[in-house]
Amino acid sequence: MAALGWLSPRRRPATARSVLAGEAAAEAARKTSRQLELLDRALAEAEPRIEFPVRGDVRAAAFFDLDNTVMQGAALFHFGRGLYKRKFFQRRELARFAWQQTWFRLAGVEDPEHMQDARESALSIVKGHRVSELMTIGEEIYDEYMAGRIWPGTRALAQAHLDAGQKVWLVTAAPVETATIIARRLGLTGALGTVAESVDGVYTGRLVGEPLHGPAKAEAVRALAAAEGLDLDRCAAYSDSHNDIPMLSLVGHPYAINPDTKLRRYAKEREWRLRDYRTGRKAAKVGIPAAAGVGALAGGTAAAVALHRRRR
Repeated sequence: MAALGWLSPRRRPATARSVLAGEAAAEAARKTSRQLELLDRALAEAEPRIEFPVRGDVRAAAFFDLDNTVMQGAALFHFGRGLYKRKFFQRRELARFAWQQTWFRLAGVEDPEHMQDARESALSIVKGHRVSELMTIGEEIYDEYMAGRIWPGTRALAQAHLDAGQKVWLVTAAPVETATIIARRLGLTGALGTVAESVDGVYTGRLVGEPLHGPAKAEAVRALAAAEGLDLDRCAAYSDSHNDIPMLSLVGHPYAINPDTKLRRYAKEREWRLRDYRTGRKAAKVGIPAAAGVGALAGGTAAAVALHRRRR
């Protein structure tokens, strides 16, 4: 039988044409792969990839917001749920906490009025209690309500800084005692948080200064950087909220994590890096905290309406 090589492509059997096409594709792939390899090598030599975080750079550190950046929801609200379980306050205060947490989840942002309400509630609840008592309870509450709410993606970012030999700090409006517990449990360096006044180890129900929120966070980071000998241009900061733009703008490596609408827009305009670890974002925005329950949510809504009417 005559060889098939002399036949025109149209007259060659389908099997022969398939073999020829496969061999041609394989050869082209090998050539393309080699060309891309040479191109990548040339680009790498011309512009080496910058490692980040830079291993061993002791003048760099990372600053992480807590609520909805490291942890789903607000630490103060979870803390309130734990105190209610221990009968620190009554059901009407639980309804208020439930509404505030639901608002936080629905809106996806930190509303200053709601956050102020939460702080005032928390301060009135802990007044007269010993700091050591609340620290012990805080450890239990972390295990009950917070440990399962840590974002794995953000946790990995923090670990990358730790693995590079850098310090990692939480920066939050949550009570410093709560923030310190979370930081220690996650293996972080420490925490900057709102300081509640205490005398002889007992809470007075007042704050020292103001809540660590917005511009106050930036001032805390600036002060810590000066004390630690850090170069802010080499540091990183992570947050979900546009309220933290002052802190994010301080550092050379700002990240928007699970950003609210305003921060997402601001970050894109400035080509900041964004990470969103939320899945089913619409569901997350309308989800009701499981521990609140329908009754607590209804009570929280009623409390919020009543509060709004009193303020008008």
